[in-house]
Amino acid sequence: MSVTRTRPPAAARHRAAAVLLLLGALAYTAWVLELVVATGLDPVQAYVSELAAADQPLGGLFRATDLIAGLLVLAGAVSALLTLERRPWTTAGWAALALFGAATAVDSRLPLSCAPTSDPACAARETAGLVPATHTAHALSSSCAMIGALAALVLLTFAARRYDRWPALGRLGPPLVLAELAATIWTLASVAAFTAGQGTWALGAGQRLQVLLVALYVVLLAGCVARSGRTDAAEPAVRPVPPAPPASPHPKLSPKPSSHPKPREGDR
Repeated sequence: MSVTRTRPPAAARHRAAAVLLLLGALAYTAWVLELVVATGLDPVQAYVSELAAADQPLGGLFRATDLIAGLLVLAGAVSALLTLERRPWTTAGWAALALFGAATAVDSRLPLSCAPTSDPACAARETAGLVPATHTAHALSSSCAMIGALAALVLLTFAARRYDRWPALGRLGPPLVLAELAATIWTLASVAAFTAGQGTWALGAGQRLQVLLVALYVVLLAGCVARSGRTDAAEPAVRPVPPAPPASPHPKLSPKPSSHPKPREGDR
């Protein structure tokens, strides 16, 4: 009996993508360690990226967690793109999330040289353009990461509602998207104020809210992906293919009736 090999069951494919996304989201929130570890930075004022600055005592730790977070989210998004159901809005959303993961990983390799919000000398050098080029490159990669995150939030939420695929994401996604947009506006306004020498406007608080909401969204997305995999019918690993039915034999020709009628008893 011949067999046809198929892809792994849907639940396994969904579970792999969900685990990668969940671990990536957890790594992306490693900055909460500053609540229990002395970093010397003010969480309300300082950039999250300043935790990973080259001159910070725990900079290596936070650069490593950013790299791990970016690679895990990238792997989860690519896994979803390659193995899960493909529809236009969903595909665009996974691609945007992959951009977020890739940019986050690159961001970790382009650390700030110092912490401008807590070090006036660093801020002065940054204003005068006397800091390494990694500061500009870091700003660019961070912008790409946030653009990817925002696009993913919007596109995947729209896909959940459009295709009625992930009920929890369709219900909780819109308020998370609106909160993320508000946090992003807060962060951008604070960056502009700091650049203009008008103070930080609680820059650190706004940016921490921004990245926390992204992490929460990815956790929610991971849960929806895992749940949808459990509800989908599992595909068999091996599907039997019945043999082709034998060719039908030619029908036998019925004998032709005799042209001579059978004599009746009275004719004998």
